[in-house]
Amino acid sequence: MKSTEIKTLFNQFEEASFMYEGVECWSARVLQGLLGYTKWENFFKVIEKAKESCKNAGQEVCDHFPDVRKVIEAGKGALHEIDDILLTRYACYLVAQNGDSKKEQIAFAQSYFAIQTRRAEIVEQRMLDYERLQARTKLAETEKILSGVLYERGIDSKGFAIIRSKGDKALFKLDTNMLKRRIGAPENRPVAYFLPTIGIKAKDIAAEMTSINVHVKDLNGMNPIKKEHVDNNLAVREMLLKRGIIPENLPIAEDIKKVERRLKKEKTEALENKNEKN
Repeated sequence: MKSTEIKTLFNQFEEASFMYEGVECWSARVLQGLLGYTKWENFFKVIEKAKESCKNAGQEVCDHFPDVRKVIEAGKGALHEIDDILLTRYACYLVAQNGDSKKEQIAFAQSYFAIQTRRAEIVEQRMLDYERLQARTKLAETEKILSGVLYERGIDSKGFAIIRSKGDKALFKLDTNMLKRRIGAPENRPVAYFLPTIGIKAKDIAAEMTSINVHVKDLNGMNPIKKEHVDNNLAVREMLLKRGIIPENLPIAEDIKKVERRLKKEKTEALENKNEKN
């Protein structure tokens, strides 16, 4: 396939997409022509195979292949309704995979939708990484504030570390060192660096509760504040358990410092590419 043909097909596929209830879709009737099928009956068979693939992948077929009615112009300006199917990007990918690979348009679509689907997955993962990084930053700020509050109540940095460890044990049913061994975190690194977002946020809300209640209850000294922090972590744990989330069974996450470096690198490369284009 020539470069000009590839560019033409790329533009045609891009221009054929539209938003339906917030979801990017393609009309099956339009895609039929783009993929080189002259008869709807033959293309419909490909769609049926794609639906079966969708079902086998554990996806809801109706979410990716909703049936609709389409109005077209018949002879002498008359309007006529025909059956159509809206195809999500994932549905288009499955249609291309089940199409006649001898057709150049199908071969192009297989690559086009595979790349575009992968791109969407990359964007989604980037957003999840960013959310996790924001959660860790928020936890660091909350713990800094709590440390200052406790210092005013007669607790030094060593005491704060003990209280925080007791909180971890209440939340995860493991003390900090055991938790690190459980998730494979180095002993000299903060455990939060290896927790998934929900684990980081759980620690954050418990720490915020302690910071507030130390003031509200006018707590002073090691034992009362330690008990308060343990109770808050137990309360957060109970909430998670009621929703089917077992804190100590959460999967280990990538070192958040690596995530931070990767996001920073991607941002720098994006800016450099933008500057080169300008």
